[in-house]
Amino acid sequence: MPKQIYRIEKMEKHANGQKRLIAVSNRLPIRIIKKEGNVQVAPGAGGLVTALAPVLRDRGGLWIGWSGSEFDPSHLNLLKEASKRTGYGLIPVPLNKEDIDSYYYGFSNEIIWPLFHDLQSRCHFKPRYWYRYLSVNKKFAQIIKEHSGTNDYIWVHDYHLMHVAYYMRTLGLSQPKGFFLHIPFPPVDIFMKLPWRRMVLEALLHYDLLGFQTMRDKRNFLNCLSVLIPEVKVGRRGAVSDVEFHGRSIRVGAFPIGIDYKSFARDSASQEVAEAAWYLHEALPDRQVILGIDRLDYTKGIPERLYAFSDALDRFPELRMRVSFVQVVVPSRSEVPEYQELKREIERIVGEVNGKFTQSGWVPIHYLYRSLDRTQLLAYYRLAEIALITPLKDGMNLVCKEYCACNLEGKGVLILSEFAGAAAQLHRGAIMVNPYDIEGVSKAIFSAFSMSMNERARRMKILRRAVRRKDIFWWVNTFLKAAFAKRLDAFPKEIAEEYVPKN
Repeated sequence: MPKQIYRIEKMEKHANGQKRLIAVSNRLPIRIIKKEGNVQVAPGAGGLVTALAPVLRDRGGLWIGWSGSEFDPSHLNLLKEASKRTGYGLIPVPLNKEDIDSYYYGFSNEIIWPLFHDLQSRCHFKPRYWYRYLSVNKKFAQIIKEHSGTNDYIWVHDYHLMHVAYYMRTLGLSQPKGFFLHIPFPPVDIFMKLPWRRMVLEALLHYDLLGFQTMRDKRNFLNCLSVLIPEVKVGRRGAVSDVEFHGRSIRVGAFPIGIDYKSFARDSASQEVAEAAWYLHEALPDRQVILGIDRLDYTKGIPERLYAFSDALDRFPELRMRVSFVQVVVPSRSEVPEYQELKREIERIVGEVNGKFTQSGWVPIHYLYRSLDRTQLLAYYRLAEIALITPLKDGMNLVCKEYCACNLEGKGVLILSEFAGAAAQLHRGAIMVNPYDIEGVSKAIFSAFSMSMNERARRMKILRRAVRRKDIFWWVNTFLKAAFAKRLDAFPKEIAEEYVPKN
């Protein structure tokens, strides 16, 4: 594997004082896929891409991450062309099969993901996962060293890369470093189950700023520090706290992530989206549409939600023929047996409910297992009178915010899990539910269906205002101001750098 994949032209300009924002995440905002025998670049999916892409665009920054497949040098020209389209440079981190199996599928998704979502019974604490995780985090740090300048701000994202700052320091990199955790941070009694618990905490303390989605996540982290690293001194416990460790000061804050509200509101008002929504409405006439959109994952509570909808049809017969539940499941980790089993379970429940309640001219559940393009997504948001967002645990959940931004007529109702990070911001306008409470969710569905237009408008006004006020640019500015008292304007817009492959 070549040590240096390609260099950045005009690096001397940045060394002379120009600041760049460098985002580092497990995945690049694009995927390299094989389709009909050809290698192609496809857009990335997920909340991180949705949130961060509009911020980085045209600011001359970089996004460092894995391309989603084993590295092949022939992919470099594809990434160069993709960099021109995205408006920021794309730097791949080369991962081999063992990296992917043990670092990504293993440590990240068989240990940290379930543990941090309070589902520790799904964890597989294999030592080889841990050692490969360290190895890949060091690889990310080496790529950062090759492609960053002294004036850059390094912003590392999510649970896959908690050790990157530690390895950056061992490599002598002194740039300011921030870290944002997009998933929940667990309470101390759950975090204690991690065999490498103290090492993970100490690695995180090599960042200069640690960001969490909610105050609860931040409190959980500080409590873990107090129990597991008693020599840490925690200062004031406001929105941003100061932590002292080994002569260093680390800032710890809660920064709830937002969406590009203006973009969603503008695009959902377009003629193209309006026509697509009308077409969907024609297929589902004279009824209220309930919408669920989720990535295939056991944390999203999809089976529980389907059972709740079935219970609502049983207990409230007036819903029959008058509602349609559209559940979109976006494929994810389809090669993992656990996710294959979840898909089969969802399909089984859908079949049971439809078999029980379907009448001539009415099918209660419309199940879509596929990704939606942006126009289709916004059309479903425009179409739905009710959004049913009930994860068992979620760091934030941006789908509920996107739904509110696209609800131009103000007639929608949001049913939201108490265990979504967004609940802290949206609880005043949403109908809050415990996703484990089948009867409670069932009652919430009927309450949303029966809600008057005046009450819908009142609640949606509250929701849209909350989403608009704390959008994605508010999130970035708040994080950067906590990092070094600067806003996004400190990284001026410019033409993206051109990246030239080197042999």
